[in-house]
Amino acid sequence: MARQNISSGTPWEARYGYSRAVRVDNHIVVAGTIAADSQGGLLHPDDPAGQVNCILDRIGAALQEAGASLCEVISLRTYITRMEDAETIGLTFKQRFGDTAPVSTMVVVTGLFADALVEIEAEAIIQS
Repeated sequence: MARQNISSGTPWEARYGYSRAVRVDNHIVVAGTIAADSQGGLLHPDDPAGQVNCILDRIGAALQEAGASLCEVISLRTYITRMEDAETIGLTFKQRFGDTAPVSTMVVVTGLFADALVEIEAEAIIQS
């Protein structure tokens, strides 16, 4: 069983000892991802759709490094801090994933790193 750890270079990964994504065989898990720049500063501070698009770009980059794409995503776990953003976030998912339609869970939480509005975890399976 081969394991590939993938880092995006954010300060939290090295500091807290985790990987942005891990691939084992054809299964890839991407850690909770927020819309942050390489120094940890929040991007799109009051724009949930902007944060989702930035996050999915970062998840897509990690998947690409692991040999996959957003088309292989089978599951999303999304944490949001404002219930009123759920519709916008859901519609942004529909735009980005289209017919891929991964399973998805969205949970409202009281806070996220860097005061982010959205954090997303993803799992993908590469078709053999």
